[in-house]
Amino acid sequence: MRMLNLGILAHVDAGKTSLTERLLHAAGAIDEVGSVDDGNTQTDSLALERQRGITIKSAVVSFVIGGTTVNLIDTPGHPDFIAEVERVLSVLDGAVLVVSAVEGVQAQTRVLMRTLRRLGIPALVFVNKIDRRGARYDGVLREITGKLVPAAVAMGVTTGLGTRAAAFTPFDGAAGFEGLVEVLAEQGEELLAAYVDDERSVSYARLRAELVAQTGRAVAHPVFFGSAITGAGVDALIAGIEELLPPAQDDPGGPVAGTVFKVERGQAGEKIAYVRMSGGTLRTRDRLRFGGGREGKVTGISVFDGGTSVRAQQVTAGRIARLWGLTDVRIGDHVTSLEGGADAVRPASEGHFAPPTLETVVVPRRPADKGALHLALAQLAEQDPLIGLRQDDLRQEVSVSLYGEVQKEVVQATLMADFGLDVTFRETTTIRVERPTGTGAAIEVIAKAPNPFLATVGLRVEPGPVDGGVEFRLEVELGSLPYAFMRTIEDTVRDTLRHGGLHGWEVVDCVVTLTHSGYWARQSHMGGGFDKSMSSTAGDFRNLVPLVLMAALKRAGTTVYEPMHRFRLELPPDTLGPVLPVLAGLGAIPRTRQDALVEGDIPAAGVHELERRLPSLTRGDGLLECGFDRYQPVRGPIPVRPRTDHNPLDRKAYLLHVVRRV
Repeated sequence: MRMLNLGILAHVDAGKTSLTERLLHAAGAIDEVGSVDDGNTQTDSLALERQRGITIKSAVVSFVIGGTTVNLIDTPGHPDFIAEVERVLSVLDGAVLVVSAVEGVQAQTRVLMRTLRRLGIPALVFVNKIDRRGARYDGVLREITGKLVPAAVAMGVTTGLGTRAAAFTPFDGAAGFEGLVEVLAEQGEELLAAYVDDERSVSYARLRAELVAQTGRAVAHPVFFGSAITGAGVDALIAGIEELLPPAQDDPGGPVAGTVFKVERGQAGEKIAYVRMSGGTLRTRDRLRFGGGREGKVTGISVFDGGTSVRAQQVTAGRIARLWGLTDVRIGDHVTSLEGGADAVRPASEGHFAPPTLETVVVPRRPADKGALHLALAQLAEQDPLIGLRQDDLRQEVSVSLYGEVQKEVVQATLMADFGLDVTFRETTTIRVERPTGTGAAIEVIAKAPNPFLATVGLRVEPGPVDGGVEFRLEVELGSLPYAFMRTIEDTVRDTLRHGGLHGWEVVDCVVTLTHSGYWARQSHMGGGFDKSMSSTAGDFRNLVPLVLMAALKRAGTTVYEPMHRFRLELPPDTLGPVLPVLAGLGAIPRTRQDALVEGDIPAAGVHELERRLPSLTRGDGLLECGFDRYQPVRGPIPVRPRTDHNPLDRKAYLLHVVRRV
């Protein structure tokens, strides 16, 4: 049987979860259609999802249509959870993009379609809510071709728009023929030549085959209309899913390979990995390699069947499985068999995640919960690698990075429901980064004042390539230090830079070279045991490295960069005058400007304020599309992030802190 991993994507409130329910019901996977308003849908299982009526975490359900088994993935629609969507996109064979027949193409709709096209994922468009007052047909089609995809193919006509009797009738061989030829001929030279030479030679069957081919190449995008609430048009959409979207193209006989796109915890706290299998057949008790060298044994497998997850002894390529036993696995890991090696088959598409640009301090209402809070947040970050944690040991505070304010509610609700922790948040701030400006070096020698530690460390810091991360190099011989000490130095370098540079922000895109090293070997008094005062330990290096690194960084100097978003703003022409001064006040730089369109760059710190003020400035007709683009140097006063013990610019204060901690 064919296998299809299908994503349902949409702007928030367009009705994708309702469509998921209707598809499950039409396929016989559920007996009754759940309601978002009633909080009884199959895929929105979190309490906050049911409470707010939005999807927060991706969910997988399975059903059969004709000869195709569909693993359907319901994804979040709110912009705050775009990272969750992008993780899912990396494992899809095809997608259905849901558009509201009333609201039409919205900002998030464009972001999603642009991402689908960038990754080459075939997609159908389903225009939902044709039963709602204000539903449109021609207007929405024009928006789709003008704002989403030029090669949009209407697959039928509607009747009774805006009423409960609204219906969708698919085109047959005669109706819609001319429009189909016009769209497909623009994308297919052979078809165009044949039609120009003799239009009677182009049959409807040939057109249909060309539509399947162009849809599979993500060139053409068929458009269906209907209502997830009444079921109108859903049968036509189901037929289109089976006919037009290409099935999984994977090799069950090849080496075991797959991608982890979701991690969750079971009732007993065990880790469960969601894996899209792209090669081979995986069985329980098989050992896997993942994440650049980590290993684990699969102790349990479940696959999706008939709308639910069922236990299985094996899973083959093309399917999605839940795996138990991989305690060290992380989202984004590529899993392979130990025999397959690191170069085993990998999925063709991988996600492109924009970094979160906001940060807030999480504060437990009960001070005694500080330790438990850190452990709980570490588990949440484990399930979502784009939630970054920053521990301030001096202030005993934990900061989390976010995409938006709604994520605060998710974190707060999850901490209460899963861990019994009641928390509040400090004011949200924008995340900046630091990059070295030049080259700097420093060294501390063992047994030479003022170095109080039994270790010699010399480090050089210099700029690295943009988006190159932190590279650690050696100018000392590999055997000059025990491996444990060498590893401690590298880990401490990375940890120190992550927790803040000269201005307190994470230091990125740099090369750190170990230039000098030394230690005192393990010693003991005559007839006595190990003497710590005469022997170097990992703690000596762990405490000395931040001092040397920050001294080198101070000589190199750093520049603070802030995140910049690329924006596209559509607005009524008569509102351009009031909007431009607001953009200027928020630090935005327009690159192109037309009567009803402004495109340019804006600091991430100004995006939320622009979103807040836009409705009143444009009478609710302004449409803002915005996404992370790059980092650029901060203009004006440099914002300083609160320092931690990992940022020891004050040498005396740092050493006192180390002594007290030890």
